[in-house]
Amino acid sequence: MSGKHLHRRTFLRGLGTAVALPFLDSMMPASGASRARAQPAPLRMAFVYVPNGVHMADWTPAGEGADFELPFILEPVAPFRRDFLLISGLTHNGGRALGDGPGDHARAAASFLTGVHPRKTAGADIRNGISADQVAAQATGNRTMFASLELGCEDGRQVGSCDSGYSCAYSNSISWRTPSNPLPPEINPRLVFERLFAAYDGESAAARAKRVLYKKSILDFVAGDTEQLKAQLGPTDRRKLDEYLFGIRDIEKRIEAAEQSAASRGPAPAQLPGKPAGIPVDYAEHSRLMFDLMAVAFQTDLTRIITFMMAREGSGRSYREIGISDAHHPLTHHRNNPEMIDKVRRINRYHMEQFAWFLNRLKSVSDGDGTLLDHSIIVYGSGLSDGNRHRHENLPVLVAGRGGGTLHPGRHLRFPIETPMANLYMSILERAGVEPESIGDSNGKLQELSEL
Repeated sequence: MSGKHLHRRTFLRGLGTAVALPFLDSMMPASGASRARAQPAPLRMAFVYVPNGVHMADWTPAGEGADFELPFILEPVAPFRRDFLLISGLTHNGGRALGDGPGDHARAAASFLTGVHPRKTAGADIRNGISADQVAAQATGNRTMFASLELGCEDGRQVGSCDSGYSCAYSNSISWRTPSNPLPPEINPRLVFERLFAAYDGESAAARAKRVLYKKSILDFVAGDTEQLKAQLGPTDRRKLDEYLFGIRDIEKRIEAAEQSAASRGPAPAQLPGKPAGIPVDYAEHSRLMFDLMAVAFQTDLTRIITFMMAREGSGRSYREIGISDAHHPLTHHRNNPEMIDKVRRINRYHMEQFAWFLNRLKSVSDGDGTLLDHSIIVYGSGLSDGNRHRHENLPVLVAGRGGGTLHPGRHLRFPIETPMANLYMSILERAGVEPESIGDSNGKLQELSEL
């Protein structure tokens, strides 16, 4: 490109629309000296939450280090076993009753990223801690369009009591900007898509409505900019750009299909809450759309911090897609009933299948000298281990990605029971250049994450 290079914040612009670009070779300085000084790929972090615990007998490998076999629940991520760490022994003491009686589900979600025991209240005087994702967002969020994104797959109230006198805000949010300010997840793929590619650039409600009415893709509005840019790019970058734009259009089409399906069903009966328009009925399609949006947000560096609740804590969702009509939460109180246990483990595996989709998306996208997965740290877990007995120790934790070379994955690490989960977050944030004095009940860092 004649010694010139594209700015990392280049956008394709059109009427009320701005489409951020992925990292292209032409965004690297042309000269060798400039390339040597070029900034490394940014580190992304995502925290993926699954509710109601996990059947630990089908989660925890018997072996340690690199010598372990993946149990039933983890088999879907077998292709990525060299790209993640399994961690056993971590505990959230803040999730326990500590004199407050019932309410383990609310405490599980509330403490998951804060390490704090939430105040038991169903009123407005909620009190928790600042979550690890928001510690990172407050330190690094000024480098991206969005400091963080909070996403989910199941709607939930933020007021009233949802668990034995605990506010619904605790069960339905894992991200807390301040101790009294939870950030509820957005569950509608259309709204997330619009936020990433249209709304933030000043598109009016009228213009947005017109675009939807005439079934215009956002790519139609940036077609002129796209062609001009392609004329400046080399063949490798043109291919990358085409693949990226194809991916955006694929997401857009799937959202449109969900909206058309919802419209064909008509409004939900008054006595039933129904789903907001545009949310896929099929859970796998819904979760994969959200995971794809997360991958695009990372790819374009619109944000580096995302939380995703695959369902709200205490969720009674059924998973008819895999032949399970029973509600999830009651099944976890199985009292050692083999039939109920089998359904729980199948639900756990189904969640993991969707997560495997996300890992594949991240690993398939080139990013600087590696892939998005190489330059990410993705924490997958739950605030409960045994949902039958509401246990908060030895939590199920998987950490995917290489953290820009700061993690050594492909191992099962076992820590002493009662090691604070918050120690993991302290260790992760350190790799992003964020070093708070503490998070929740942290009392150190997990140095073993990087050991060979």
